[in-house]
Amino acid sequence: MLNNKEWFTECYTNFGVGFGLQIKSKLHEEKSPFQSIAIYETTNFGNLMTIDDIVMLTSRDNFFYHEMMSHPVLFTHPNPKNVVIIGGGDCGTLKEVLKHPVTSVTQIDIDERVTRLAEIYFPELCTSNHDARANLLFLDGIRWMQEAKTGSVDVIIVDSTDPIGPAEGLFNRAFYEQCHRVLAADGILVQQSESPLIHQTLLRDMRMAMKDAQFSDLFTLPFPQPVYPSGWWSATMAAKKPLLSKFRRDDNLLKSLETKYYQFGLHEGALTPIPFLQEILK
Repeated sequence: MLNNKEWFTECYTNFGVGFGLQIKSKLHEEKSPFQSIAIYETTNFGNLMTIDDIVMLTSRDNFFYHEMMSHPVLFTHPNPKNVVIIGGGDCGTLKEVLKHPVTSVTQIDIDERVTRLAEIYFPELCTSNHDARANLLFLDGIRWMQEAKTGSVDVIIVDSTDPIGPAEGLFNRAFYEQCHRVLAADGILVQQSESPLIHQTLLRDMRMAMKDAQFSDLFTLPFPQPVYPSGWWSATMAAKKPLLSKFRRDDNLLKSLETKYYQFGLHEGALTPIPFLQEILK
């Protein structure tokens, strides 16, 4: 919410914490058929997008999230060619995926207005939207997955909002079963899995639902994300067969990515068991 016309604050009342960004002005506000979207100019974090008064991204720190949703899974898969992104309307994940030698990337986001506003207020994230390998669809991702061809996708990236509203159906066994069906034999699903510090019940429930959907190999990768609850976020990978304990080290490709956060040493470190995570995920 906008507080005293100077700060945007988001309070997590269930956990007794909050986060705020000082703003210069509100640049845009609208209600789409699915949600309320607002854009602010902040004093130190560039532009801020919120959906239903929840922080989605800022210009300054979105690279943590987009890089960790893209590069670990693409370097883990032995030969990713066909990628599907569910959500991802700001197109930052799409941009990172297209830095790899993939054949096609299909992005399915239910709300076209998120993408159109990102093109205006976060143009640096949308520079690959017209790449010949990109196909942007504005549809229900759950229905798209139900109708997709069996074994047709190498990597599925679920870049969604929190499990409320349009994204609620992306966090359950039925959806994961469809992802499992659509993935090829070496296929990997990766989904943003909230904060391992304060969303532990949700994280455990997600992983259990993935196991129930017959994913045999799971791994949760934590990473910093300053503007999200607790400042510590995660992505959970689920593979149809054991793949997640190693990754390809292509130094020439990594150099071409020009990442701000992701590196092979960081990826290797993230695969090292963290006692805290081991305890909460038992």
